[in-house]
Amino acid sequence: MTRAVIVDAVRSPMGKGKVGGGLSHLHPADLLGQVLRQLVDRSDLDAGLVDDVIIGCVGGSGEQSGTPGRQAVLAAGFPVHVPSVTVERKCGSGQQALDFAVQGVAAGAYDIVIAGGVESMSRVPMGSARGDADPFGEGVHERFPVLVPQGVSAELVAQKWGISRTQLDEYSALSHERASTARDSGWFDNEIVPVDGLTTDETIRTGTTAEKLGGLKAVFGTDERRAQFPDLDWSITAGNASQMTDGASALLVMSEERAAELGLRPRARIVASAVIGDDPLLMLTGPIPATEKVLKKAGLTLADISAFEVNEAFASVPLAWAKEFGVDEEFLNPVGGAIALGHPLGASGARLMTTMINHLERTGGRYGLQTMCEAGGMANATIIEILK
Repeated sequence: MTRAVIVDAVRSPMGKGKVGGGLSHLHPADLLGQVLRQLVDRSDLDAGLVDDVIIGCVGGSGEQSGTPGRQAVLAAGFPVHVPSVTVERKCGSGQQALDFAVQGVAAGAYDIVIAGGVESMSRVPMGSARGDADPFGEGVHERFPVLVPQGVSAELVAQKWGISRTQLDEYSALSHERASTARDSGWFDNEIVPVDGLTTDETIRTGTTAEKLGGLKAVFGTDERRAQFPDLDWSITAGNASQMTDGASALLVMSEERAAELGLRPRARIVASAVIGDDPLLMLTGPIPATEKVLKKAGLTLADISAFEVNEAFASVPLAWAKEFGVDEEFLNPVGGAIALGHPLGASGARLMTTMINHLERTGGRYGLQTMCEAGGMANATIIEILK
């Protein structure tokens, strides 16, 4: 098969996902469009050569209902013949978009493709596409009579792996500390492209401490849930969960041969990818079997991996993953994660990959592993190799 390579990867700054946030004034198509334009400009690529634009997006309603990638392509000034398609695998949508792009190049369906994601959580609030509708149906309810929101699943994960409130808050403070160091040291400069004057992440809270986070109230322990799960400690707060965020990210993928023809130096390649389902009640544990599956496909071990990006949907997710595998937390989300940088749902998979590529290049690492928990009890996992 044709070998697919990642030529470049960029992201917007992360804007607070609320009215008044630094990107909240932008239509999602314009937010992503600015990122797409700068991605091709950095490689001096004729945008008309792009065969497809595969974009992850979770909130497919309102301003994100019109195939957002297609509108972004037009907003970016690409020729009208460049198409787009939307991928929706919940939090893993952007990562799945990249996997589909790589698979398309490897199969010979594409020469050049852009993969990425966008989510404007200030303009299309989380859950607004669903409204009051029941997404499960009778068959699911019969098979799984107890299903809960993700925040309650995060509590169940913390209980199962014996993770205390103090550990959750300490990890969350570390996420902000690492992201603050990365920002101040210029480590994000190569991955962030300015969008409407915003040039840096506005989600990082410098000086956050576990003690400060410890004063926040647990948000999912309603009377109904406490009666349903009387043994839970109720430790998940707004401070040890990911932030609602506006953001976009995109990666330029092509065949190795096409890159050579265009005089472009590949930065990374996908070694292996995997997707898996898991218990829909615990829901957030999918990264564990997904990691096992992708390592087996790649023929690698944990010891071969220089950095792990495990999406910080809630602090209990990467902490449970680290406990399961015995991974040193020094190598886990080394420049901070979604607790500090935010979680613009459909864009997060592409954002994590962009950040991981830059971190590995800066530190001299060879392999990186990224995995995302997803609503409904699913997960993606991807291993990349840096090309030097």
